[in-house]
Amino acid sequence: MKEKQDNIDRRNFLKAAATTGLAHAFAKVTTGYAAEDKAGPDNSKTKETDQEPKPPQVPTRKLGKTNVEIPCLTFGTFQVDVANQILLRKTLQWGVNSWDTAHNYGYGNSELGIGKFLAKNPKVRKNLLLITKASDAQTADDVESRLMTSLKRMNTDYIDLYYGIHKCPDPSRLTNELKRWAENAKKRKLIKLFGVTTHQNMARILAAVAKLDWIDVVMTSYNFRLMQDTKLNAAIDACHKAGVGIVAMKTQGTGQNIRTDADKKLVGYFLKRGFTEAQAKIKAVLQDKRIASACVGMKNVKVLNENVAAAMDKIKLTQADMQALNEYAQATCTSYCVGCSHICDSALPDPLRPAGICDTMRYLMYYNSYGQKAQARHLFAQIPATVRNGLLKTDYSLAESRCPQHLPIARLVAEAVSKLA
Repeated sequence: MKEKQDNIDRRNFLKAAATTGLAHAFAKVTTGYAAEDKAGPDNSKTKETDQEPKPPQVPTRKLGKTNVEIPCLTFGTFQVDVANQILLRKTLQWGVNSWDTAHNYGYGNSELGIGKFLAKNPKVRKNLLLITKASDAQTADDVESRLMTSLKRMNTDYIDLYYGIHKCPDPSRLTNELKRWAENAKKRKLIKLFGVTTHQNMARILAAVAKLDWIDVVMTSYNFRLMQDTKLNAAIDACHKAGVGIVAMKTQGTGQNIRTDADKKLVGYFLKRGFTEAQAKIKAVLQDKRIASACVGMKNVKVLNENVAAAMDKIKLTQADMQALNEYAQATCTSYCVGCSHICDSALPDPLRPAGICDTMRYLMYYNSYGQKAQARHLFAQIPATVRNGLLKTDYSLAESRCPQHLPIARLVAEAVSKLA
């Protein structure tokens, strides 16, 4: 009876969070983060009272061997800009005080949007875990230049966690030059923690990071589809044992938005369990205690509320729930690239390798599933023209035969060229 009641309570909780907001799911609460929300006609701020109830906060976890406590849910700010400030206020309401951005998000507008918020709410900064990345940096000088730009854009003197390599493709990028830069940036108090992110060859990157003592945090793709990867799990174990903080991204395991009967089955299964499909995927990642935080892009308050509700809900997914996700992953694997670019590269001619078939798959996914069509085209355009022109002239049969997901690479590449070129 208690299990049945828990399921009913959970369903009501998550439904309320998704449809009417967390304030209705818990109780009425008030917030006061934005100065403009509290200002009167004369621009003076109204006085805050000690009696204001504090809303429930997202649980925190230790970030590796650092002394930092990070909320288990990190706000991916890709769609924040100077005109969209409400999400920043709402995240703080629920204790989601780690914000993840990058030098190139929104062509710089994401960092500018954060800077606008911090200029109006300077007291927020001391309790904020601010994270950004040196997008497209190739050398230590590039990293330095991007950091200076990010500091200026965001109106801050320091970054709490700086990913000096954004989308690290190969362990060879983890150089002594970068190590010296990171150590020097910490001495200058420009950054507190240094890390790298990776979308591809994740097992190789994490295994290499685990052996280094100068990388504090690694952010890696990790979701219900990748949980069965034994090499990736071994690398995550190595990082965890070495005290490297691990942040998961791409937690929804979104593919090319090909809707099938398997999708309908999964949605129906979890609705009966009291979760949305997206909430179940978040919970699957957060049940892995090696993961310090799940970084999730949240485009509006409704999505924020759903994710916060999932993070706060204490009921764990059952073995049957995990099996349902695993069966779905197997049924839809041909629409999802797992990022093993070294396998594709070994089957393709040298001129195509700089393009990164994994990157092309990801840009197509941004277009098809994320709705980020302009950004997908912008990223695709950064591939050298000589490489782009060769995409449709290549025989992908060997790469397709080696692909562990059995992706129809030739068809997807043709679709990418058609939509993104």
